[in-house]
Amino acid sequence: MSIMPPEMPISRRLQWQRLVLVAAFCLVLWLFLRLFSSVLTPFVVAAGLAYFLDPAVSRLADFGLRRSVGSLLIMAAAAIILAVLGLLLYPVIADQAVALATNLPSYITTAQKDFAHLVTDMEHRVGPGAVSAKLRDLASNQAGAIVSFAGSAASNIIGSGFAVVNVLTLLIITPIVTFYFLRDWPAIVAHVDTWLPRRYEGVIRAQALEVNRILAAWLRGQGICCLVLAIIYAVGLTLVGLDFGLTVGLAAGFLSFIPYVGTLLGVCTSILLSLTQTPGWDGVIKVCIVFAMGQALNDYVIQPRFLGDRVGLPAVWVIFSLFAGGAAFGFLGIMLAVPVTATLGVLARFWLRRYLQSPLYLDPPVE
Repeated sequence: MSIMPPEMPISRRLQWQRLVLVAAFCLVLWLFLRLFSSVLTPFVVAAGLAYFLDPAVSRLADFGLRRSVGSLLIMAAAAIILAVLGLLLYPVIADQAVALATNLPSYITTAQKDFAHLVTDMEHRVGPGAVSAKLRDLASNQAGAIVSFAGSAASNIIGSGFAVVNVLTLLIITPIVTFYFLRDWPAIVAHVDTWLPRRYEGVIRAQALEVNRILAAWLRGQGICCLVLAIIYAVGLTLVGLDFGLTVGLAAGFLSFIPYVGTLLGVCTSILLSLTQTPGWDGVIKVCIVFAMGQALNDYVIQPRFLGDRVGLPAVWVIFSLFAGGAAFGFLGIMLAVPVTATLGVLARFWLRRYLQSPLYLDPPVE
């Protein structure tokens, strides 16, 4: 007579089933993103736009306007604003971009000469033999190659980004999908709500609301901060007379959604352009003042006003998530990085609270 192993308790069996389901869901989601990342971009962009514009459509719906009509009105208003800004700024930005690409070889040569002169002056001041031969070789021969590599890398990044994100697809598919998302947003949320397990629906709904609060605060607040910084940098660099100041300022401002990265890139680019435009330190000092004033306004006025302490997304995690998402899924990963990070942060804080209230943490040590 054989002895059968005791049957697993029902509670343990349910826990294992839940773990298997969660693991299977994560695996299927990862495979789905890996397989269809090249075609998902317009739909993710449309979902982000619908999430951003939904409060305005909901406000119109509260006044009795149908969501379909309100969605069309809000999208038309956004399209008109973007078209006007594009018509006003595109000629200047296009001219500056062409001139920057045309003059890039001369900037590389100037940067190489400046590095060589800097090392030579250092050797004269410190004394002969103080500067190693490797450093002189780096200044005289490799500085231009480094700047050239940075320029070609930027061109490749821009080119691959536009290759992944098909402009025509975005212009055609994204508005259509955005309209349907905006029109059906409450129905979509209500439908997903019916899928929640009844036993845990309150807990899941509370965490979802917390994710929505953090994500809405970060996206809308950071969007306003980037827009204000772009205006400050573009106007400031143009006023101090920097060539391509409008293009560099706008790029630095809009890249500020990666904390401090946009400002640092803008400072380095502006200093290089200033040194090639006018020899001496006057232009460099003016450029540094513009960025210092912009960053100070951002840290002490703009972010406290539009973000405050409502966002539980540390800058380090945002930077890591953006780079990790880009490395894993390209442009699609960059767009999904912040929502995923916000969700993981809320879940981590939830499980930490559960742990701090559990016997595993509260039980005294065994004597």
